[in-house]
Amino acid sequence: MAKIILAKSAGFCFGVKRAVDLVYSRFGEKNVYTYGPIIHNECVVKDIEDHGVKVIKDSCEVEDAASATIITRSHGISKKTQEELEKTGAKIVDATCPFVLKIHKIVEEESKKGSQIIIIGNENHPEVMGIKGWATSDVYIVDTKEKAEEIKLDTNRNVVIVSQTTFNYKKFQDLVEILSKKGYNISIRNTICNATEERQTEARQIASQVDSMIVIGDSSSSNTRKLYEICLKECPNTFYIQTINDLELSKLSSSDYIGITAGASTPQNIIEEVYTNVRTEFCRDVR
Repeated sequence: MAKIILAKSAGFCFGVKRAVDLVYSRFGEKNVYTYGPIIHNECVVKDIEDHGVKVIKDSCEVEDAASATIITRSHGISKKTQEELEKTGAKIVDATCPFVLKIHKIVEEESKKGSQIIIIGNENHPEVMGIKGWATSDVYIVDTKEKAEEIKLDTNRNVVIVSQTTFNYKKFQDLVEILSKKGYNISIRNTICNATEERQTEARQIASQVDSMIVIGDSSSSNTRKLYEICLKECPNTFYIQTINDLELSKLSSSDYIGITAGASTPQNIIEEVYTNVRTEFCRDVR
């Protein structure tokens, strides 16, 4: 019988909970939209759509805009997209995570001063795409050591570094170290969310203690993917699942210690379902 360690930080972060609550509070209202998936979790998005809230990718998809409500996603949007949504005449509800909004402000203000902006993050992630859209000066996106080493900037202009809120903190430090050695006048803004750092640190600690590690989250979730990568380095027997249906319990049968964590966009009911099933099957002592 195994001992199970459930991460205290598993599940919705503040920004995600706030965004989801903003949508749920409008269930029953007519003509409600979210611009893009409100969070990266298809179970939550399906539940929202089942309650009549439509997910759109463009402002032209809004019908009867005068009576419509558009809720922006937690990852944030570009300034151009915000202006396009406002032009529809619909009521705009900003569900952007406050920590992401802080980055928008930094990028907008610093780029107006002429600073060159480096965003450390995944260029294809909606949060990074949104952040980039608030810059009016040169923007560079870096997520690998190779990109950091190859980057060439104007030595006569200031450089401001920000980060995607869910980026791997250790990797952020490594990339900043490479950039700092280039001799530019750099201002570093560590905009990784505290909750992300705490979640990653706890996941690493748990994974280093267990025989098997379970990471729960949507396949499109960047922060969950990073948790999986962190745990995998500490525990080769790490499983990335979206729901209990993705987990083969038989693969845990030889484990004396099993760890469980989850991404910031994973609902509590899914975490509880995984935890309960593993506990029922294997548990002798639970923390």
